[in-house]
Amino acid sequence: MSRVYVINDSRAVSTAITILQLKAVNCAVEVIRAWVNQESSTVSAQTAIQLSRKTGTAATVTSLTPLLLEPSVGAALSVGGTAATGRTATSEGTDGDVLIREGFNVLNGWLYLPVPEERIVLSPASIATSTLGLKFPVAPPNVTYDYGIVFRELG
Repeated sequence: MSRVYVINDSRAVSTAITILQLKAVNCAVEVIRAWVNQESSTVSAQTAIQLSRKTGTAATVTSLTPLLLEPSVGAALSVGGTAATGRTATSEGTDGDVLIREGFNVLNGWLYLPVPEERIVLSPASIATSTLGLKFPVAPPNVTYDYGIVFRELG
């Protein structure tokens, strides 16, 4: 039985920053969905978001424990840690390949819901293949954002 998890957070953001980081530690993971929306503004404003691999070093983040979405036994193999799965980078690490970069209006939000053939898979082999950042590449409008990543452990 596959195990599906979510990592999510909500906070005010006004700088270019990695807001979530997902790291495959003991098994491969598949990104099923990612989103960013806001809850505190009625003003139309454009910004950008990206999903990118980290290379060399991961971002230093505040650890998050993935939450299980379906009944199963055991904790997530992709566990939190300051250089693993977490939120709000205090040190960006090294950005690698930008897999998705899109502009969106903060009033509408952004949703990454790929067909199975386009899902991002992370492998624990190395930093460049194991670590994905959800990042504002430029300073977004200063509002409270809700964001998250849903992923499945493979194996």
